[in-house]
Amino acid sequence: MLNVGLVGFGFAGKVFHAPVIRAVGGLRLTAIVQRHGAPDPRLADVEFVRSVEDLLSRPLDLVVVATPNTSHHPIAKQCLSAGRHVVVDKPFTTTLAEARELVELARETRRVLSVYQERRYTGDFVTTRKVLSDGVLGRVVSYEAHFDRFRPELRPGAWREQPLPGSGVWFDLGPHLFDQAVLLFGLPQAIGADIRIERGGAQADDAFDVTLHYPRMRAVLRASMLTAPTAPSFAVHGTKGSFIKHGLDPQEAALKAGHTPDEPDWDVEPPEMHGRLTTPEGTRTIPTISSSFTHYYENVRDAILGKAQLAVTPAHAVDVMRGLELAAASSQQRCVLPWPTST
Repeated sequence: MLNVGLVGFGFAGKVFHAPVIRAVGGLRLTAIVQRHGAPDPRLADVEFVRSVEDLLSRPLDLVVVATPNTSHHPIAKQCLSAGRHVVVDKPFTTTLAEARELVELARETRRVLSVYQERRYTGDFVTTRKVLSDGVLGRVVSYEAHFDRFRPELRPGAWREQPLPGSGVWFDLGPHLFDQAVLLFGLPQAIGADIRIERGGAQADDAFDVTLHYPRMRAVLRASMLTAPTAPSFAVHGTKGSFIKHGLDPQEAALKAGHTPDEPDWDVEPPEMHGRLTTPEGTRTIPTISSSFTHYYENVRDAILGKAQLAVTPAHAVDVMRGLELAAASSQQRCVLPWPTST
């Protein structure tokens, strides 16, 4: 049994981390850093503390950092230096230099370091990946991934909408979409990006169109806070067919509603949301493959115990940070930038 500490009990900690950790065998959520407010009565078996220092005085194996983005680097550094394994919510850090520093520290301390890329384990992405691996689309020429929301109102008190390092929708949703594209197609040759503000009065970017350039193929990553989620979440076109998948994976909505991954059928997707594969032979439904965010923490657990290779490696986390920075530079300079050959 590995003891887990969670730093941060805002939206990410309450919805995406605590219930998922508690549903994974071999992990015990023992302490949470919550600087303000009363402890959650649903977590009576978990100790609530007020500081990272208090947390690190406990016998913990793994610390999960789910705090505002600007604090990821210092808190992860503090926990690694204290000899703990560390998972950091995305984005890993706010700069590539910070990411590299943490990776080097993890190497020196021989600790597991990973970034919470739970959306590798959504049913829609797992299904898309399977369709691609089966080869039924032939050579892929176009890939498009959307993460749209219609949220015209601003949230002035939300740190994600403040003009701070790592704020905005590109650093919030971009890590997921970029991670998925790299898993499917590898690192791009170049990136062209348009990262912008669409809502009146907004101070941080709330929309992006980012194109990853590959030989004979383009991968387009899109998100907007002023777009109803009617476009396909995944659209892949190849020389032998097309695969279209609508709808967001139901796990997030289930977690928001208070359901947990250990409940039966907690995130079942209705059949009408299943993807459609079109080839010269016609169009057929591709049932969504069941998956779970718990698979991420199961892998981290097994990596700590030496039973499996880490899925979201520090090297991959650095590549994602490099992609985030390169896209931001591309948008600022209004040009396509090549992927750097030096590390």
